[in-house]
Amino acid sequence: MASKETYRTELRSAARQLGDRCLHSAAKWAAELLVSLEPDPSSSSSSTPPLSSLSSRNFPSASTSSRSLSAPYGRHLDGSSLRRRLRSGGSAADTSATPVGGISYVSTPIPVEDGSEGDSDVYLLAKAYFDCREFRRAAHVLGKQTGRKAVFLRCYALYLAGEKRKEEELIEIEGSFGKSEAVNSELVSLERELSSLRKAGAIDSFGLYLYGIILRDRGCENLAITALVESVNSFPWNWSAWLELQSLCTTTDILNKLNLKNHWMKDFFLASAYQELKMHDETLKKCESLQAVFRRSDHIQAQIATALYGLTELDEAEVVFEEILRNDPYRLNTMDVYSNLLYAKECFSALSFLAHKVFLTDKYQPESCCIIANYYSLKGQHEKAVLYFRRALKLNRKYLSAWTLMGHEYVEMKNTPAAIDAYRRAVDINPRDYRAWYGLGQTYEMMSMPFYALYYFKRASYLQPSDARLWLAMAQCYQSAPLEMLEDAIKCYTKAVNCNEREGIALHQLAKLHSDLGYSEKAAYFYKKDLEMMDAEERQGPNMIEALLFLTKYLKAEKRFEEAEVYCTRLLDYSGPEKETAMSLLRGLRVAQSGLPSSSSLEQFSTS
Repeated sequence: MASKETYRTELRSAARQLGDRCLHSAAKWAAELLVSLEPDPSSSSSSTPPLSSLSSRNFPSASTSSRSLSAPYGRHLDGSSLRRRLRSGGSAADTSATPVGGISYVSTPIPVEDGSEGDSDVYLLAKAYFDCREFRRAAHVLGKQTGRKAVFLRCYALYLAGEKRKEEELIEIEGSFGKSEAVNSELVSLERELSSLRKAGAIDSFGLYLYGIILRDRGCENLAITALVESVNSFPWNWSAWLELQSLCTTTDILNKLNLKNHWMKDFFLASAYQELKMHDETLKKCESLQAVFRRSDHIQAQIATALYGLTELDEAEVVFEEILRNDPYRLNTMDVYSNLLYAKECFSALSFLAHKVFLTDKYQPESCCIIANYYSLKGQHEKAVLYFRRALKLNRKYLSAWTLMGHEYVEMKNTPAAIDAYRRAVDINPRDYRAWYGLGQTYEMMSMPFYALYYFKRASYLQPSDARLWLAMAQCYQSAPLEMLEDAIKCYTKAVNCNEREGIALHQLAKLHSDLGYSEKAAYFYKKDLEMMDAEERQGPNMIEALLFLTKYLKAEKRFEEAEVYCTRLLDYSGPEKETAMSLLRGLRVAQSGLPSSSSLEQFSTS
């Protein structure tokens, strides 16, 4: 096993190469990962202070935590165990470079530069033009260069020039939010050139990365996956290539069929891919193994928080997000997810503070606009929320959350055509976004079009089968007047109960439906369950009155008078017609009881 110095050396070289290739987002990610590595205690030359001095709190280690990340997440958990597991000391075994014990990772060498033009004046001039976003000037300067680095930069510059022109055409033809058939005019020539270079073996991992992007844009997804897998196997530190590969893994079958080398970067990729596929438990397991080495990685912490949010463990997710902000107070990445969490919990003051903070940090980032929009939405100012969502989309047309959340705002404003358009844009960007499918279903349900609504609810529940809200929506659709498919509604309500539906809607509806269909015994069972839930949560209301009345009448008919009297007596606590009904039922129960020989005989009779 290699030491952590091996990781450190590889990441330093990778960050330099990625920056040199103008893949700045991937270089930043590699640099952040490098900083998140703990220094080896055996390294005497290191001047880095011990981790215990970097934090004002003592965090539990992975071995002593009261709750392991791999434990089930359906229970209320100790939030402190989800914070960053900084080590105050440990044995030499703790400093192993292998994140998971017993697993050996391949060591991928840094590709050797061809050296012919890497530091030449022409290449440096082209890179300067590229950094100034003068893409065609950069490509022109490198026209006669044949080295792999120069060829990549030239092709990449041409690709970005084509993308820039495509965006301009979109705005010119249909406006900033319009649809058109504009395409990147450079794709055909670039595909032809890179394909010939690949066949000749004159292409490196960065060229394969660009080739994969071009194949994806051309609609050749299977070939794109092959090229991107070859790229990440050759140079695994290019996080941009992993993200492009992730976008093509739309199902678990595609993900499982990837022929990836067992490099430690594969674990980062799998954690992110599982997150995208809503496999949150698997994400948490991968993140736990990665934290054994990258204990100070905010990226891993953000993955954990997002996974907990996806599992609706909102309190635990909030603890992790707060820890991330304490460590990196000017962070914007994934803070839009945190704002969604605060919105769901209706934490107005916390969301207001977050919105003010990101506004001062960088108000011209899509994440900032989305957070501010959530703030206005929680205040009920839906017009202002839409304004900021549209600003976010002007900065990034493919910002999925903005399209989906803007659709929600249009629903609140009763603007159904605009809501449908926003949701459709979201599913065009990512067909696996169940929230957009669910939003479409809600919108068509508002328009009294249950067949359309049912189709979209089914799509949403297929993508997120563990979300009780989707089954509730589908059941209500089946139950509506045009359909009245009560048996199917019962199946959906049952699935909602199995998904731990917390508001008691499914239990109450199951009881009512079974009662309407004449299944009194099953109706009594669900009314009893519903009553137990309301008692546990100390809830009152018409549902409780309905349950008590039904159980009283049902048990009276079954001649279980003592049980019926218990439920009937509870109705006396209510005022109004319910109390009069309860008194009448109670008199009837006592008359019926007085005609029996004894209480024990009645019990024996009722149980026979």
